[in-house]
Amino acid sequence: MSVRTGARSARERPGAAHAYAIALVGVAAVWGVTFPVVKDAVERVPPFEFLALRFTLAAVVSSAIFARQLRGLGRDGLAAGLLAGLTLFAGYAFRTVGLQYTRASNAGFVTGLFVVFAPLFAAVLLRRPPGLGATAGVALATIGLALLSITHHFHVRKGDAIVLFAAMSFGLQIVLLARFAPRHSPAGLAAVQLWVTAVLSGIWTFGGEHLRAPRASVWMAVVVTGLFASALAFTIQTAAQRHIGPTRTAVILTSEPVFAGLFAYLLLGERLTARGWAGAGLILAGMLVAELTPRRAERL
Repeated sequence: MSVRTGARSARERPGAAHAYAIALVGVAAVWGVTFPVVKDAVERVPPFEFLALRFTLAAVVSSAIFARQLRGLGRDGLAAGLLAGLTLFAGYAFRTVGLQYTRASNAGFVTGLFVVFAPLFAAVLLRRPPGLGATAGVALATIGLALLSITHHFHVRKGDAIVLFAAMSFGLQIVLLARFAPRHSPAGLAAVQLWVTAVLSGIWTFGGEHLRAPRASVWMAVVVTGLFASALAFTIQTAAQRHIGPTRTAVILTSEPVFAGLFAYLLLGERLTARGWAGAGLILAGMLVAELTPRRAERL
């Protein structure tokens, strides 16, 4: 979920674009399956220990694949990657901790709100005010979040509130990459972000957690999330965004929370109530309205 923007080719070949669109759906499916996988893993090891293991593996693999792009970033590119990496770390930290207190399906839908938060941050940081579509998307998603997260006693679930900060962090990351990716290699920026997240997670876990020896199931989760959901998925997305514009990419990736709910049902046996499904549907509607409605500033 990390490099949400990238270089767009001058000419988009229909065949290649179609193939990459299918590949992006696969990426969204892989990201969706990580919610129940991570939820199970952080019940066995501390959350930042898991993040440190996951992102160290992802950073090593990404650096090997994109070694030339990483070396070519320069001082400005490294600074941009460090700044974006802080938001990536914050996003995964909030989400992984939040998964300890909420359902994987809830976390998936709440995380997807990054698509709505991004236009709001763009208005503040890039002076690109959200249009009618973004505003309507925020309204729909907010109602949906309330239906999904507020209990019968009118309390927001602790985990959903924590994961909401993850959505904000990912939304901010998208805006930062919208500013930096056109100037620097998206692949190089991705590698720097992965290293920042790996290092900060390692510092946190050694300084504030009681380390546990990972079991086989945790190592499997590290491989799935680090190798496939991070390194490989980011490679595919970087290549795809040379043929597919950022708006279409974002719309395709809104299928991620749908896959999260599906895999939470299949792997964890989680069930949403009718109100929960209504809330999830409104969140998805808010995402799609925010992305599909034409707006004045298309490059986000």
